Amino acid sequence: MIVFWRVVGDTVAVAVKVRPRARRPGLQGRVPDTDGERLAIAVREPAEDGRANRAACAALAASVGVPQSQVEVAAGATSRRKTLRISGDAAAIATRLAAL
Repeated sequence: MIVFWRVVGDTVAVAVKVRPRARRPGLQGRVPDTDGERLAIAVREPAEDGRANRAACAALAASVGVPQSQVEVAAGATSRRKTLRISGDAAAIATRLAAL
């Protein structure tokens, strides 16, 4: 089974698909993608000036129980398909992501 996250050193990389300007923001579960699956995150903010990126990072941080400052965009800043990197206790974060 291919999961949407992987442990990379002392961080966790999470493959996401961000849906800006959504009516119902929040995590929307796993969605199939060409390279496996991604975690869908809907945000109200538009994809302008990094606002949707910041909102996606905040939503992911809240769902795994880490401060927003520990989540950053690692790849795909201008795409809806992104990789977000979470720093912190990788084992605890992986456990929380597996429960999503």
